[in-house]
Amino acid sequence: MNKNLIDVHTHTVLSTHAYSTLLENAKYASQINLKYLGVSDHGPAIPGGQHIFAIYNMKVIPEYIEGVRILKGVELNIMDKEGNLDIEQSVLKKLDYTIASLHVPVVKPELSEAEVTKIYLNVCDNPLVTILGHIGDQRFKCNYREVVKKAKATSTLIEINNSSLTKGSSRVNCYANLKEVLNLCKEYSCPIIINSDAHICFSISQFEIAEALIKEVDFPSELIVNYHEDLIQKYFFQKANENY
Repeated sequence: MNKNLIDVHTHTVLSTHAYSTLLENAKYASQINLKYLGVSDHGPAIPGGQHIFAIYNMKVIPEYIEGVRILKGVELNIMDKEGNLDIEQSVLKKLDYTIASLHVPVVKPELSEAEVTKIYLNVCDNPLVTILGHIGDQRFKCNYREVVKKAKATSTLIEINNSSLTKGSSRVNCYANLKEVLNLCKEYSCPIIINSDAHICFSISQFEIAEALIKEVDFPSELIVNYHEDLIQKYFFQKANENY
């Protein structure tokens, strides 16, 4: 397996159910020779999410900490059937990237597959959404083929979330669903990004289960953002600049 360069789904104590500070995350990332670390605490709509003032104030975060390039992001909450988000576009423009996710405390898992599909298609149309977060959860099952096709068309990254695949995860049937997602991404040449969804520093860049699944489906390395500097530049630097 290629060397991982990046992990952009990580949380700090600004998400009150996480256990490490940004400095602790950066120090650990430095110890494991990670090149890029994204900080993506939860948006304010979820219980325990960060206050909007913290997002406004991300400008104080240095570009490098412990020699690791820090990317400033947020894990947005998808709010409703239309795919609206919990942070205004004017604020998102100031960030390096965003992850948009469905969370049970915000949206009840009572939606039809067609409704969830519509949500993800609308979210992909938002140019300030970089990544669709943990889409493998059976509680929010969608038409993966339609979502992957849309993600490809809009240059939205599909996340393979290692935390979703771990024992004890609250998300349901993720292994089978993400296997389907990966096969569709391979079919449509849709790039993916592997993320840890770390809530403590020691989980950063721990991708073992996700990488095993990727290997199982023989997913092409050239479509995995984590391993390629040019793809990282495309999605986290060039695309971000286009949104200003």
